Order: sequence, then C-alpha cells, then structure tokens
Amino acid sequence: MVSIDEYRERVETVLASLQITPGSFARRALPLCQEPEILVVAEFGSDGREHLLVPAAADAWRAMRAAARADGIEIRVVSAFRGLDRQAEIVRRKLARGLSLEEILEVSAPPGYSEHHTGRAVDVAMDGAAQLELGFGQTPAFRWLSENANSFSFFLSFPAGNPYGFVYEPWHWCFRSEVA
Repeated sequence: MVSIDEYRERVETVLASLQITPGSFARRALPLCQEPEILVVAEFGSDGREHLLVPAAADAWRAMRAAARADGIEIRVVSAFRGLDRQAEIVRRKLARGLSLEEILEVSAPPGYSEHHTGRAVDVAMDGAAQLELGFGQTPAFRWLSENANSFSFFLSFPAGNPYGFVYEPWHWCFRSEVA
C-alpha cells in the first residue's frame, strides 16, 4: 500500500500540474482522501461500466438498492470510485471548457480530496430524472434515501450550506462505517 506521505506527495504533484494551490481551498478544511487497496464491483452500469466501491460499501449499497426496490424505488449508481488521475482529468476538461478554478472548485473536489477516491461515495440517479442535477432532490428516490439511507450507513455528504462550501448535491451519498 502507498504510504500517506507518498500519496500526499503524489497529490501535491497533481495539484501543481493543474495550478491548484493548497491555499485555493484551504478554508474548506477538506480531508485528504486516500485511495483504498481493495475495490469490488458494486454495480454494473447499463453501459457495462463497473462501479467500484470498497467491499463494505458495495455490500451496503446492494442491500440499500434492494430495499429501495422492495419499496418501489429504483436507484442506480452514476459514479462511484474514481482515482486521483480521473479527478484531475475532470478538472482539466472543465478548464478546457473555459471554467475558472474557482468555479470548478465550487462543484468538484480538488484531486486528492474527493470522497470518490475513498471507494465509499456514490452519485445516485433514478430513471426519469436528470443525472447530477438539483432536481434529483425532488424525486421519490431522494425522499426514500433521505428517510432510509442512514440505516445502511450512507449519508448525504453535501447538503445545502455544508461546511466544505460545495454546492448542494442531493445525489452524492457516502458510506461511513467503522468497517469501511
């Protein structure tokens, strides 16, 4: 396994390549999110894409999805684990589209600081609702998650007014358990 110091060094190199200074997000007090050693397929996307999570989060996701289905709610993963390099690519694409780093960092964590790096975060969607949009917060899926996700150790990471300064993300849920 990569030591935390080696990982931190790698993160600093990636941030420097994107011209992201630690000061540009220091006020948010984001925790460094190290990538796990073991990931398993939690779900396959309709396109065949493997959505990876750490084993405990994958088990909890599958149980939660089954419980939602039993209640008539279909939820699916849009995004799960993504590594440091993928997060950097997301930032690069947004920069290429002309967004400023400030705009990007309001909606995307800097590489090394995304919960998706941990293999415990999922972006959730349901058919008939736009993916990764505020409108997800008005769906039956969101209402079900709000009432039930905590019993599966999933929590809404970025509610309105969250301490990290990210925009409200009703679709982003993270597994938080001692067994993760």
